[in-house]
Amino acid sequence: MGIIMWLIVGGIIGWLASMIMRTDAQQGILLNIVVGVVGAFIGGMIFSGGSINNAGLSLYSFLVSLVGAVILLAIVNLVRRGSVR
Repeated sequence: MGIIMWLIVGGIIGWLASMIMRTDAQQGILLNIVVGVVGAFIGGMIFSGGSINNAGLSLYSFLVSLVGAVILLAIVNLVRRGSVR
């Protein structure tokens, strides 16, 4: 059941981050899931001091994952276009 929650929450987080960064038209559901899961990893590394804790699903973990996904999309935009957007 854990992997299914990762995919669902990752898809939601990736979709919200793509809406914030205005890249939603370029991404499909699969890329939204990847952005959400990788963004959760990045956010966890930044906000937890380099360790990954399994704190479960909470508002804090959701916001940390969203910030990580936005950072990931900003880095991708910077590399691809030369601007964060």
